[in-house]
Amino acid sequence: MASLARGLEVLQAFTPLRHTMTIAQISHSTGIPRAAVRRCLYTLNALGFVHAPDGRHFSLLPRVLTIGFAYLNSSELARAAQNAMDYLSKQLNESCSVAILDGDNILYIARASVKRIMKVDLGRGSRLPAYATSMGWVLLSDLNPPALDAYLQRTVLEPFTENTVTTTEQLRAQLDNVRAQGYAINDQQLEMGLRSMAVPIHSARTRGVVAAMNIGVNASQYSVSELRERFLPHLQKAAMDLALLL
Repeated sequence: MASLARGLEVLQAFTPLRHTMTIAQISHSTGIPRAAVRRCLYTLNALGFVHAPDGRHFSLLPRVLTIGFAYLNSSELARAAQNAMDYLSKQLNESCSVAILDGDNILYIARASVKRIMKVDLGRGSRLPAYATSMGWVLLSDLNPPALDAYLQRTVLEPFTENTVTTTEQLRAQLDNVRAQGYAINDQQLEMGLRSMAVPIHSARTRGVVAAMNIGVNASQYSVSELRERFLPHLQKAAMDLALLL
């Protein structure tokens, strides 16, 4: 079972921002010794989950989708969220997404994109660091104090842009603000030129935040205040409508 756990960790090391990795990079990212990473990759390659044309740089193969899409196709939340995002994206003519917290990352379970606003092409199943995203802030702000403390202790806040929050004090302050106002606005902390706003999706059944919903826009088209004034009411209504189905 330890080998299975390591193999899954190796697969999760790949992200939209790190779609090709070496053994050394995977070892550094996961904390798994290089020799063990090499054995995992050998097995995953034999099973058709990864490949390395040059023998050094590994990337995922389409077969990994059989793991993630089993969840996406069976999850009531994922199905309802995708329908809601398709409608909201057409209504606002902007890209909209829903994500859940998956370990230290956010996992996209629904996304409707009308234009390419990021260098990385995101879709269902994509993962991004929670600390640098608006949906991540919403989800982290709902963690209880011990869980948030544990997250902050193990997470290295690496900068993606000059605006990225890189200290635990700054992130705690950001999460306090999100918790107080009920939404998050990320101003080019993940990628320059990208502004996003996220709101929580509550479940009446579990009485908690089960996911986050966001809209992403080009920073040259909308200021922070315009993002709030134009899109927040629509986002909040869509989140409330989706919550009624959960």
